[in-house]
Formats: sequence, C-alpha cells, structure tokens
Amino acid sequence: MKHRITQFALLVVTLMLWQGSVYSATSSQAPINIAIVGKTKNDSFYQQSYKGCSRFARDYPNVNCIYDGADDYQDVRTQVLIVKELLRKGIDGLLISTTDSQFLVEGALKQAAKKAIPVITFDSDLLPEHESYRLTYVGTNNFDFGMALGEEAKRFKSSEKQFICLQSGHQTTPNLNQRIAGVRHALSGQSEKRLSGENGWVEHYRCPLYTLGRRSDALDQLVTMMKYPDPPIFLAVAGFAQFNPDYINRMSQFKSQIARQQRVIISADTENSQLKALQRGLSVTNIGQKPFEMGRLGTELLHQFITQGVKPVQSHYYLDYHYCNNGNVETCTTNH
Repeated sequence: MKHRITQFALLVVTLMLWQGSVYSATSSQAPINIAIVGKTKNDSFYQQSYKGCSRFARDYPNVNCIYDGADDYQDVRTQVLIVKELLRKGIDGLLISTTDSQFLVEGALKQAAKKAIPVITFDSDLLPEHESYRLTYVGTNNFDFGMALGEEAKRFKSSEKQFICLQSGHQTTPNLNQRIAGVRHALSGQSEKRLSGENGWVEHYRCPLYTLGRRSDALDQLVTMMKYPDPPIFLAVAGFAQFNPDYINRMSQFKSQIARQQRVIISADTENSQLKALQRGLSVTNIGQKPFEMGRLGTELLHQFITQGVKPVQSHYYLDYHYCNNGNVETCTTNH
C-alpha cells in the first residue's frame, strides 16, 4: 500500500514538472506574427476575421495578429503593396482574401513562397491555376452561395419576363465572380453568360454594376435603380451599399414600396449595419457568412503548420451560411 502511494506521489510530481516545462516552453517561444489582409480595411466583415484570429491568440500568447488591407476600396495594387511590406517587415503566416488572383500571385505570393511564408486564403480564394501558392482556403463555397442568392430571388419573381440587376465589386475578384455564376445558374441553368430570357429571367442592360467596393458608388447605383418606374430585382453579391452609413437615410424613401415588394433588394452578408437596415424594412433578405470563424480557423491551420509542420488535410474548408429577414433579424446570426 505504501509502495502504491509512493508511486502515485511520484506520478503527480512528474505531471506537475511536465506541465511546468510545457508552460515554460510555450511562454518562451518566439512570437508568431500572422497577418490578416482583407480586400478593404474599413470593412466590418474583415474586422470580424481579425477578431477571429485574436480569439485564437487568446489561447496562444505568442501569436500576434496583424490586420491590414486597402484603406477604402478594392485596390489590387494596394493589396499587393501591403503584402510585400508585411513580408519585408517579417511575418510568419498570411491569411488573405484575394482581390485579383493573377496580380496577387505575381506581385507578392511568389515572393512569399521564396521566403517559405505559408499562405491561407479566406473569403475569396485564388483561381484554380494559382492554388499551389496557398495551403488551403477557408470560407464560403461561393458558387453555392450565389446559388442560394439566386434561389432567394425566385421568390420575388413577379412577371413572366423578370429583370434583375446584379451588383458586384471588382471585375476580377474570384469569389464575387463565382457568386455571380451561381446566381445565373440558379435562375437559368447556365453560368457562363448574362441572363437573356432563360426561364423568364433577364439581366438589366446596365448590369452587372461594379463598385470596386466604393460604398458611395454602390449606394448611388442602388438608389438610381430604385428610382426607375419599374425597377429590376436588385441583388448584391456582397454588402457594398448596405455598408454605407447613409444607407438607411437614403433608402427610407422606398420603404413603403419595399414593403409591397414593388422594390426588392437582396444582399449577401449580415453585418450589423445591414441588420439594422433589414429591421427597418429597407431590404427583404440578407444571406450571411461566418467571417469570425474564417479568421479563427484560418489562424489555427496556419499555427499548426508553423509550429508542427502539419499541412491542412483539406484543400477547401467550407463554412455554412444563414438567412436573415425581417421576421428573424434579431436571432438569425451573431456578429463579433
């Protein structure tokens, strides 16, 4: 009996020493700097991704999250310059949402590869021919997301020949183009060309509208369309106009028409500003993503690779999405 007690005491002491050595090793580890670069910096979507990284870092004190992006709109050159500057200063991993795949790879990711800096894309992936420059992708399946937006538009088809206007950001951005393709496929069964009457759907002659992520342009485009006597269904494949702080003020003039479905606005994303507009009856449906989890999981996968050499087992980590409308706006999602 005495021998067993001695063995147990020895085991406890050994475990305590092991835990102490692990704590000491963890606390003395060199900092791990992980950069989160969105298409734009002043976007609450990407700020949530940064918060996801920060949440992971709470459990790993040596992980530092660095947030950056083009200041005001989707500028492909600025994104490349930011990444090059981060590489010059010294980072250990990069989590990035792609604005222009070709430009990003040629301008910065080839340099990252030479420096052996691991890259994971989130929200917007590289094009298939460039996937060798990243470990994996974390985010929404953007074609399926576009399909979901298109299926939602079907609910508001009010005539045999229904016009629709799609609003996007930059013409070369992979995830937005995949969403447009998904919308077209949902409505017509094909995704390669503009809608021209298939299944009764026609794209407005002025559309798609491209905003480059400029909120003022996005809102101006939306207001212009809503002022048409018989406007098309307006479907934005990202937040754009609804991220503009003047959205509620300028769109209030259409509130009664939106309530009667004489004006239909469907938008991707469910940021707080968008939910406020939805709650006030200034949008009919928003389909949202999980930017916080994109940042958290992307950081976790980078950390595993940096510290253990463990590559992600999947080429794509797809996250689900959710639907918000005026009836469930208070419970449909949680923003961080």
